[in-house]
Amino acid sequence: MKHILSQFGVSPEGSRFEQTEQGLINTTYFVSFGKQRRYVLQRINETVFPNCDALFHNLEHTLPYLSAPKYTQVQFHRTLGGELFYRTENNELWRLMSYLSGSKSFHHTSDKQIAFEAGRILGLFHSQLNNLNPITLKITLDKFHNLDWRKEQYHLAVKKANVKDLERTVALQKSIKEIGEELSKLEAMNLPVRVCHNDTKLNNILFSEEKKALCLIDLDTLMPGLLLYDFGDAVRTLANPAPEEETKLSKIDFSIEMFAAFAEGMALNRSVFSSDEIKSLSLGPVYMPFLHGLRAYTDFLMGNPYYKVAYPDQNLDRARSLIHFARLAKEHNTEMQKILQKKMM
Repeated sequence: MKHILSQFGVSPEGSRFEQTEQGLINTTYFVSFGKQRRYVLQRINETVFPNCDALFHNLEHTLPYLSAPKYTQVQFHRTLGGELFYRTENNELWRLMSYLSGSKSFHHTSDKQIAFEAGRILGLFHSQLNNLNPITLKITLDKFHNLDWRKEQYHLAVKKANVKDLERTVALQKSIKEIGEELSKLEAMNLPVRVCHNDTKLNNILFSEEKKALCLIDLDTLMPGLLLYDFGDAVRTLANPAPEEETKLSKIDFSIEMFAAFAEGMALNRSVFSSDEIKSLSLGPVYMPFLHGLRAYTDFLMGNPYYKVAYPDQNLDRARSLIHFARLAKEHNTEMQKILQKKMM
């Protein structure tokens, strides 16, 4: 670990490494000197991100755009050879970023100020990247938000799954079929493609101690996408007061007040969004939790090869919670449309 740190031009003397469980994909360490955190050292999961050249390419192209008076740019450190990533002798891929002192993240919240700030920073993020042509970026995760492909993966998993696992999840399969058919209308909307973060859950936004949003982190999924992906993914973790693995579905709710606060924050940069994009946004909070729920259930049926799990049924709990939230969001679709019309059109 100290050797890796030295390859980024940082003296490892007196360094201390603390692993964090935040994030389901990469392995992350805080690097401290004395009592002060200074860096974030991260090992890239190349099973999930096999196309590392695309990661390098996209970061090099987007980082120059992500700089504004009210947007704190993530500082990536380069290796002694000038690269953003360092590969070890045993073929592990690492990167180093500065730690933003005093910053914090939230997994879920009921604070409307946080919801507003999340919307503001996401709108600012898209405003900064609005003039970057999405075709200049590479695909880091193929078909990442492609619902048809996720359905194909799901049906393949069902064919190979344990019979007992299928028998105890019949209700979940029924919900997947019903909501999946409803979302097929997105195919006819012909929405513009833009540069998107593609993983805008709440804990990928850093906040100051005063609850001011600073920036988006975990930029590995930066690539072409639809605005409703980023909008919907943020709403699924803002409008729900319960954690993602909540097993009591009665605790899961869709807060229209939190949605309105988030939309109000996004509206500060509404001029960069087309009217067709804004009209599509009410489907985002249905589409994204459904997609994530479908992925989690597929992963569960396959034996959990993708997401980290702390117990065998964790992905199943995630799936049930997410699909239930997607159903609630679908029921609030008309209210969401009215709020978007008022605040963003």
